[in-house]
Amino acid sequence: MIKAKNRLGLVFFPAFDWAISPTHPEREERLLYTQDQIFEEGIEDIEGIKFYNPIIAEEKDIERVHFPVPDVKSRVTQSHLISVGGAIIAFQAIMKKEVDKSFALVRPPGHHAHRVVYGDRGFCVVNVEAVMLERIRQEYEDLRVAIVDTDCHHGDGTQDIYWNDKDTLFISFHQDGRTLYPGTGFIEEFGGPAAYGYNVNIPLPPGTGEEGFLYVLDNVVIPILDEYKPDIIINSAGQDNHYTDPITNMNFTAQGYAKLNDRLNPDIAVLEGGYSIEGALPYINLGIILAMAGIDYSKVHEPDYNKEKLKQPKDITEYIKQISELVYKRWKIKDDLRLKEFKGYNYVDRERQIYYDTDGILENQVQRFKVCKKCSGVNTIDSSSDRGYHIFAITIPRDACSKCIDEGYKLYKNTSTYYSNVYLQDRVNDKYYFK
Repeated sequence: MIKAKNRLGLVFFPAFDWAISPTHPEREERLLYTQDQIFEEGIEDIEGIKFYNPIIAEEKDIERVHFPVPDVKSRVTQSHLISVGGAIIAFQAIMKKEVDKSFALVRPPGHHAHRVVYGDRGFCVVNVEAVMLERIRQEYEDLRVAIVDTDCHHGDGTQDIYWNDKDTLFISFHQDGRTLYPGTGFIEEFGGPAAYGYNVNIPLPPGTGEEGFLYVLDNVVIPILDEYKPDIIINSAGQDNHYTDPITNMNFTAQGYAKLNDRLNPDIAVLEGGYSIEGALPYINLGIILAMAGIDYSKVHEPDYNKEKLKQPKDITEYIKQISELVYKRWKIKDDLRLKEFKGYNYVDRERQIYYDTDGILENQVQRFKVCKKCSGVNTIDSSSDRGYHIFAITIPRDACSKCIDEGYKLYKNTSTYYSNVYLQDRVNDKYYFK
C-alpha cells in the first residue's frame, strides 16, 4: 500500500452542463480524461489522499471580488458557482488541518476575470482563486498570500484584482504578451501605489522548455517567495505550456510540471488552462498530484515524450537568464522605484481598454487609487462598455482607515445618476451595495 507523504485533498468538478460550444477547447473532457487516468492509476486507493465534493459558492462570495454588470445573477452560472465552491472546499480543508495540501481540478477557469465583469473573456467569468481566497480571509484571518500563476497566458484578471494589495503577492510567468492573448504581463506592470513591486511578471519567449521554466522558478520565483514569506502559496495551475497544447507555443512537459510543483511547494493548486485534452492533461495532472502528495513522480511521461526533440535552444536559454536577472533586480529595489513613481501624488489614475474576446465586448476603464499614508486607499473604477453600460464602482479595501471608509460611502451616496449602475464594495465590513 502506497502512503502519501503529504495528506492531499482533491476536488473534481468537470462542469458537464457548461461549455462555450461542443467542440471548444474549454469543455468537460479536459477533466474527464484526467479523472479516468487517475482512477486507472489507483490514486483513490493511496492512503492520505482524500476526495472532496464541491460546495456551491454564494453570490456574496462573488461580490467581495467582482462588480458583475448589472448583477451576479445576470453574469454567473451555477457551474461557475460550483467551480469556485470546489476551490473553497479545497482551501477550507487546509485551514481545518484535514489535509496538508489541496488540488482543485475544476472548471470553468477564472484567471482572466477582472474586477469588473461584463461577460466571458479568455473562457473566464469569475476569478476562482480570488473569490476562494477572499472567502477564506473572511472566515479565518487576513492571510499574507502569494499567488503564483504558471498558466501559459498572463493572469491579467488576478493581476487586476490584487494590483494595489501588498498582502497578496502576484507572480506570473507566461508566454510573452507580444505573442499571445491577452497581450499583457510585461515587466513594467509592477502594481499600484500601495503595492508597487508586489505584482511580478516574467514574460517568456515562445519555445521555452523545461530548462527555462525551472530556471525562472529557481532564480526568480523562489527567491522572491523566500523574502516575502507568505502564510499560504496558491498555484494557478494552468497546463497550457505543454508542447502539445493547440493554442500556445511552449515546450513544457508533464515531468517538468511535476518538478515545478515539487519545488514551488504550494499549499493549494487550482486548475486553470490546458487544452491538450488527451496528450497532456492526464499526465500533467497525475504528475502534479503525485508531487503534491510527496510520492515519486519520476516515471510520469507522455507516450510521445522525446527529450532531445524538446531540448531548449541556447538563444532562448540566454534570453531567459537576462529576463530573470532584470525582474529580480527590480524586485530588490521596488521601494526606491515606488518612491520615484508615485512621490507627490494624492491620486493615481490607470486607463485601460479591455476586450472580452469570448463575448465580443469592448470596455473602456479608468481606475483611480487614493495614495493614503494610513492604508491602501479607497479606489474607484469608471467603466463603460459598447453594450450600453456606464458604471461607477467604489472599493473600500480590507485595511481601510476611517477617512477612506467615510470617503467611500460619500462617493457612493453622492455619485450622479448619470451612471447606469453605481456599486460599493466595503471590504472592512463585508458589505456590497449597488443602485
